[in-house]
Amino acid sequence: MRCGKMAAPAAAGAPGGWGGVRRRCQRLLYWVPVLFISSILCWSYYAYVTQLCLLTMTNIGEKVVCLVAYHIFFMLFVWSYWKTIFTLPMNPSKEFHLSYSDKESLEREPRGESQQEVLRRAAKDLPIYTRTMSGAIRYCDRCHLVKPDRCHHCSVCDKCILKMDHHCPWVNNCVGFSNYKFFLLFLAYSLVYCLFIAATDLQYFIKFWTNGLPDTQAKFHIMFLFFAAAMFSVSLSSLFGYHCWLVSKNKSTLEVFRAPIFRHRTDKNGFSLGFSKNLRQVFGDEKKYWLLPVFSSLGDGCSFPTCLVNQDPEQASTPGGLNSTSKNENHLFPAKLLRDSQSHLLTDTPSWSETSANSEKDKVGMNNPALTMENET
Repeated sequence: MRCGKMAAPAAAGAPGGWGGVRRRCQRLLYWVPVLFISSILCWSYYAYVTQLCLLTMTNIGEKVVCLVAYHIFFMLFVWSYWKTIFTLPMNPSKEFHLSYSDKESLEREPRGESQQEVLRRAAKDLPIYTRTMSGAIRYCDRCHLVKPDRCHHCSVCDKCILKMDHHCPWVNNCVGFSNYKFFLLFLAYSLVYCLFIAATDLQYFIKFWTNGLPDTQAKFHIMFLFFAAAMFSVSLSSLFGYHCWLVSKNKSTLEVFRAPIFRHRTDKNGFSLGFSKNLRQVFGDEKKYWLLPVFSSLGDGCSFPTCLVNQDPEQASTPGGLNSTSKNENHLFPAKLLRDSQSHLLTDTPSWSETSANSEKDKVGMNNPALTMENET
């Protein structure tokens, strides 16, 4: 009997223990793509520096120039890749989390006006202007918080990520507000790295096919080095070009597939402030930091300036007869509560006025339409 009683708790604990082992194995598997990229990078270093430059190149000047330029690109590539991987995604600040009493109210009250009132009360002083498809405040029932604009819940990280772009398996991390600049630089420097290798390796690759190289081990490294560099250059150029377009339009990958929904309507260019300001939101105001993988993005990731009306050339007209000179107080995009670090982005925008910003600040949360709680991931 004693043995039976002892076995019961062990059996009860077995599923939990197995679940922990499974989660640890899953986390290890997530690092496989990173290890794959790292192994290719290590091999390319050996093949280029040792086999191509030191053992194959005979011109001393060419050898020195290639080694110096290669190590510069290699350092920037590794630095930006490292920062993209190990920069923790930023999560919403405490002000967006529901209080203990509000969480109890949501759990206790049936779905309906009572829950709507809880969410209205929690969100009335928060700088949020995007909604769900049904017009509800975006609420995460896993993190128990009101989602800031452009924030989404990552199913892999099981967290809400500020300005989430996507979860990238090649860096085993979420790409969002905290590391989007690093991700762009990683794409840029990896593309430059591959193009440089392909360009400087081309003449020796041609010699390989014309039997101009001695039949040594370096011969095969040179051949595969060119193929790998050319192949990655093609894929990286398309991906980097796509993200450059996203930056120019101030969009995320998620917002391309599902446009942000504001209080009055959906607008795919609602966060676009023009090319220059869109670029500065990601890279910052100080140009000396633009090409370095150091954080210089503007804002706090929780609030973003928007255009009052749609001024994007792709959507020249706006519904209801509203345009950039409209004096109607019911703007499509209300003036936002801006963090101090972002407000200067709009100082030279004619359609923004301090009067409308101050009046909207007093009305935040007071004129929301009837909302229904909708969980959105």
